[in-house]
Amino acid sequence: MATLAPRSLIGPLRVAEWHLLIYRRFWRMNVLSSFLQPMLYLLGLGVGVGSLVDANTSSSDTLGGVSYVAYVAPGLLVTTAMALCAAESMWPVMGGLKWQRGYHGIATTPLTATDIVLGHGLWMAVRGATAAAAVSVALALFPETRSWGLVPTVVVAALVGMAFAMPIMAFSINAEMDGGFAALQRFFIIPLFLFGGAFYPITQLPVVVQWLAKIPPLWHGVVVARGFTTGNIDWLATAGHLAYVCLWIAVGIVVSVRRLRRKLYP
Repeated sequence: MATLAPRSLIGPLRVAEWHLLIYRRFWRMNVLSSFLQPMLYLLGLGVGVGSLVDANTSSSDTLGGVSYVAYVAPGLLVTTAMALCAAESMWPVMGGLKWQRGYHGIATTPLTATDIVLGHGLWMAVRGATAAAAVSVALALFPETRSWGLVPTVVVAALVGMAFAMPIMAFSINAEMDGGFAALQRFFIIPLFLFGGAFYPITQLPVVVQWLAKIPPLWHGVVVARGFTTGNIDWLATAGHLAYVCLWIAVGIVVSVRRLRRKLYP
């Protein structure tokens, strides 16, 4: 049994390495955009809008006693990982099956559908963590958002990214055309970006919308991330939120493996 665990990791690591070799061609632009885009959001929303919000005497109670820029910061970090990992689980997956057909090449080797799914998932986790780390560097430049809580928040962001990526990967495996990806972005990812608790408490929304916002994993990750960055941590609630996020990852992996096995290993 001692040799099974290391050997079971070899396949996913090789698939992740394949993604890394492709990514090496354009990594500089991706890392730069991961830093600059959140910086612009932080300056525009956190600092610009924040000055207006903080001028309201009742805003401190609504935001849990922190400034608006400190409230928004963890939301920016988590939503960045969500958006990136969601995109990585759409067109790249279809490309591996239909366009470049890289997954078909992998399937001719001893690697299995599980290796492909876990390897791609590992790669998306690395991408999400890298983007979140770039955001955390931007946040560390400002006194109000500088916190040791940014370190565990990077891990939380990567988990949330995976919680979106794996179910979307299952969808992408069976997709025949890429038109559905734009619909996913427009009607699922972007609304969550706006209504998932990143920029204001969802208690400001109608009750029905609040419950809808709590179904996807974004709100749960934002709550945990905000707890770490502000220092207001409820460990029992944190464990529950993270368990829910991990449930999305697990279900996405299981469905993705089954669908990819049927497609590549008939």
